[in-house]
Amino acid sequence: MVVSLSRAEAGAVSARNLEYLDQHIQKQYIDAGKLTGALTAIYRKGHLAHWSVQGLADREHGTPLRDDTIFRIYSMTKPIASVALMQLYERGLMQIDDPVEKYIPSWKNLRVYQSGVYPNFVTTPCLRPMTVSDLLSHQSGLTSANPALTNVDAAYRTVGIGRQVNANLQEMIDRLAEIPLQFSPGAHWNYSIATDVVGYLVEVISGQSLDTYLQENIYEPLGMVDTGFWVPPSKASRLATNYHPDPNGGIKVFDAAATSTYLKEPTYFSGAGGGVSTAEDYLRFSRMLLAGGTLDGERIIGRKTLQLMARNHLTGNRTMAQAVFSGVARTAYQGQGFGLGFAVALDTADGQIAGSPGEHHWSGAATTHFWIDPAEDLAVVFMTQYMSQSPANRYNIDRELRAIIYSALD
Repeated sequence: MVVSLSRAEAGAVSARNLEYLDQHIQKQYIDAGKLTGALTAIYRKGHLAHWSVQGLADREHGTPLRDDTIFRIYSMTKPIASVALMQLYERGLMQIDDPVEKYIPSWKNLRVYQSGVYPNFVTTPCLRPMTVSDLLSHQSGLTSANPALTNVDAAYRTVGIGRQVNANLQEMIDRLAEIPLQFSPGAHWNYSIATDVVGYLVEVISGQSLDTYLQENIYEPLGMVDTGFWVPPSKASRLATNYHPDPNGGIKVFDAAATSTYLKEPTYFSGAGGGVSTAEDYLRFSRMLLAGGTLDGERIIGRKTLQLMARNHLTGNRTMAQAVFSGVARTAYQGQGFGLGFAVALDTADGQIAGSPGEHHWSGAATTHFWIDPAEDLAVVFMTQYMSQSPANRYNIDRELRAIIYSALD
């Protein structure tokens, strides 16, 4: 168990300031009825500096949150799938500037949306082919069905794109071939289903299903014993319930642990958002990234490859705020670039938040967060289960965590 890791000499971290962290989560979120529970793990300079388990995993049944509670990590699956594809890069099996059509021939003639609604689109040719790097950095021109902000988004819903509606990744790939890109590859940054395509490339290039590949090449070597795409019966009692806003105030059940779709083994393995994990498992993955690709003698990926992944790959070295397709630059995008699988801090003053240039991170739809700060030899994992389905209902907890945690570092 991770709680057995030494907390001694944890890199000069202020215990008093970390008490502020637990107090803040308890008072502002749990006692206020915004979250049922939360788990915060902080690892610094080779030691577990903080491990805090607060509140409940299931409010309706009074089930306490535990060290080994299993959480839906949604988009925190993306860095895992991205590392998997980059392992194949390290084997010489693909290059990140390869055109995607090399691996998906049916995408050879993808076009870009100009006007119209499905199926009557007016389109133009791409200015250049989509590359593997475009997929990893969300510059592919792909989009997603939720929320349906554009006519291309709406087409995804009409045709049926994603793990809720497709039987497998191949079906998703075939349906995407029918829909134009939102923009020409490399022109903008747009958060999308691209990492499901990354997972498909892992399958095509490795010859294994994504779940099998991840199990053999990442989860088993790292000892991530509770991470995967579903929760088997022997572990079902450890799955937390997921909540979302109640229009009448507070929160209500979104996905009950006892009846969750995550209790059924899937056939669609979503690298974009289908994963489940524990804080301990994800901290092991984070510690591997922090250590340059190795943990407990197991090399998962090379140090130089990780350095490449943690560079800003947005065209023209733009920030996400400058490159985002929608034109709506959220505060979280300021001072942030995007690498090959996660966001990368470029300018903390522009981002208006404490941290270090080069810190890389991402979050999940259920308000889970993680970040790696090589300059401070720091890894943080935060787990809870609250679906922030619209900007009006999102919590600012990731920025609050950074403010408190960085204040505790000497």
